[in-house]
Amino acid sequence: MAEKMSTTTRQRLVTAVGELMRGHGYSAITVKQITVAADAPMGSLYHHFPQGKQQIAAEALRTSGAAYIQLLPMLMDPYDDLREAVPAAFEAAAETIEQSGWINMCPVGTVAGEIADSEPELRAVAAEVITSWIDQGSDYLVRRGLSPADAREMILAVLSALEGAFILSRTLRSTDPLRSAGRAMSARLDQLLAAARTA
Repeated sequence: MAEKMSTTTRQRLVTAVGELMRGHGYSAITVKQITVAADAPMGSLYHHFPQGKQQIAAEALRTSGAAYIQLLPMLMDPYDDLREAVPAAFEAAAETIEQSGWINMCPVGTVAGEIADSEPELRAVAAEVITSWIDQGSDYLVRRGLSPADAREMILAVLSALEGAFILSRTLRSTDPLRSAGRAMSARLDQLLAAARTA
C-alpha cells in the first residue's frame, strides 16, 4: 500500500510540473507551486527527486513527450489518405487550442525555447524528446507509405510548423496559423508524393 501511494505521489508531482510548464515555462514555476498543484508535501518532492526542480522537470518533459507523440497516430489513423490526415491533425490542434482558452499545447516546445542557452541539462532532455518524436514520426510515415528520406523531411516540417503555429495562435488568439500550417504541410506532402510517383 505504501509503495502504491508513493508511486501515485510521484506521478502527481510529474503531472503537475508538466501542466505548470505548459502555462508558465520552466523558470517561472517554484517548488512550492509544484507541491501545491500536486497536493503533495514538500518532503515528498525531494524524496522522489533529490535534485529538485530540474530533475522533476526533466522527468516531466520525458513523460509529456512520450504522451504527445502518441497523438500522431491517434489523429491520423482514421484517414486512409495522408493528404487528408495531415491537415486534419492541424485542424484538431486548432480546435483544441481554441477550446482550451489558448493554453500552450506542449510543455516540451515551451521549455525548449526558454532554456536552450540557460539550462544545458534540460536542453539535452528536450533534444532527446524531440529526437524521439522525429524517429517515431518518421517510422509512422514510412508505415503510411513514404520513403525514409521523405518521411524524415515531412515529420521535421510538421513538427516545426506545429510548434511555430502554436506560438502564433496563442499570441494572436487565432486558429488561422494552425490551419494555414496544415494546408502548407498538405501541399508539401503532395509534392513529395508526386515526386515519388515519377521517380
